[in-house]
Amino acid sequence: MPSALTSISSRPITRSSSFAVVVAIELWERFGYYGMQAVLLLFMVRQLGMADARANLLMGAFAAMAYALPVGGGWVGDRVLGTRRTMLLGATCMMGGYAALAVATVHVGLMTVAMALIATGNGFFKPNAANLVRRIYEGDDTALDSAFTLYYMAVNVGSTASILLTPLLQDHFGPAASFATCSAGLAFGLCVYAVLRSRLRHVGSAPDFAPLAAGPVGGLLLGMVGAIVGLHLILDRPAVARACVWLAALSVLGIWAMIYRRAVPAQRPGLRMAYMLSIQGMIYFVFYQQIVTSLTLFALRAVRGDVTLGGVTLFHMSAGQFQALNPIWIMVASPILAFLYRRLAQRGRDLPIARKFVLGYSLVTLAFVIWWLGALSGGAGLVSPWFMIAAYCALAVGELLVGGLGLAVIARYVPAAMGGFMMGSYLLSMGVAMYVGSMVANLAAGAPAHPAAGAEAYAGLFLTLAIAAGTIVILFAALLPLTRRWDRQHVRDSAPFSA
Repeated sequence: MPSALTSISSRPITRSSSFAVVVAIELWERFGYYGMQAVLLLFMVRQLGMADARANLLMGAFAAMAYALPVGGGWVGDRVLGTRRTMLLGATCMMGGYAALAVATVHVGLMTVAMALIATGNGFFKPNAANLVRRIYEGDDTALDSAFTLYYMAVNVGSTASILLTPLLQDHFGPAASFATCSAGLAFGLCVYAVLRSRLRHVGSAPDFAPLAAGPVGGLLLGMVGAIVGLHLILDRPAVARACVWLAALSVLGIWAMIYRRAVPAQRPGLRMAYMLSIQGMIYFVFYQQIVTSLTLFALRAVRGDVTLGGVTLFHMSAGQFQALNPIWIMVASPILAFLYRRLAQRGRDLPIARKFVLGYSLVTLAFVIWWLGALSGGAGLVSPWFMIAAYCALAVGELLVGGLGLAVIARYVPAAMGGFMMGSYLLSMGVAMYVGSMVANLAAGAPAHPAAGAEAYAGLFLTLAIAAGTIVILFAALLPLTRRWDRQHVRDSAPFSA
């Protein structure tokens, strides 16, 4: 009896400590990824002299590939290496990719090889880190929503630090220093994981608890080499990259159809909910991609860097550092939202995810209205940075209500046996949306010899995005009765399995 009581009382501590380990490695992985992302477009445009349109599409293709590969990474984690091992393999690949980017500042031909290595590593890391969170809190929907919200907040600590740091290093010491710092940060994260890994020894997929087999591991390594070479060739060829993105979009639809066909009838209402909400979550990333494309170029060419109040300069932000406003606002808003979720749940008034998505898109609409007004105020001159600060606040809270809960949708409505695979397919759909977002960003891209200059060049783009987001709010609000019906069916049909 005493040992049983001890086991019960220690369960929350075990969940918290396991969750902390996943957050720690994710924090440093995001430190590397977002630090790299903050300076990569600027490196292309300023150091390499690449045209805006070409740089936007290359960033979009890179994002699409980075988020396409998690489909395979989720499967590898579920069936071959195990969730924990695959996550570590991905982190190691990304660390090497950032180091290769540092070398590519001298040997430019290595740039797309480095990007391919990063995309491959992200494919292994992303779905498996999220799936570990899902396994830790499996069976507790309210705790799962709060966990993913706090997870989103925690990883933004790493991204904020790197987004503020790497543009500063780029301006003072060159882009190689920025990319090398990203690699060093992830190396530190791997060391932290090595010290704390025992806290996760009871969490993972079946292969994590079995010895490694030489045959599957050898095949996996060969596949990795093939993926890196293939991605390098794709990223070097814009037309091929575009075709691959549309093929990826068709693949998502095919994967979802296959999973739905194989599911038992009791699982289908949950899958329908997951598919509808995943599409809603996916569309958000068309808007999100503006952060690393049009909004960064807008900040570079049309926004004052000095943040002033009452005529006093408070601080200065470079074009790349404006991206840090997004994670800063996420960190401010995340604990508030997590607290509200808990309080509403305690009172029996928990907001359905579908309604959170509608609220999130309302804030996305507001964000691009603010950017549109800012662009109009600047005209041919420079825009006040306060427009950026206010708009990023709305966008960040919208992200928490949409992007931050996208993975929670999969965790809540998809059976555990296919969780990693569905996590991967959701990330694949995000990658497609990011490429579309880069295409949209090119509405404000100038000709190669005359890059877009002045705030007025971006007003049309921001107005188009505001109208699109507002239309989505109306459409998704009209679908709320359908989502309520499917959610009730899911709860009813899944009750026998949870019992």
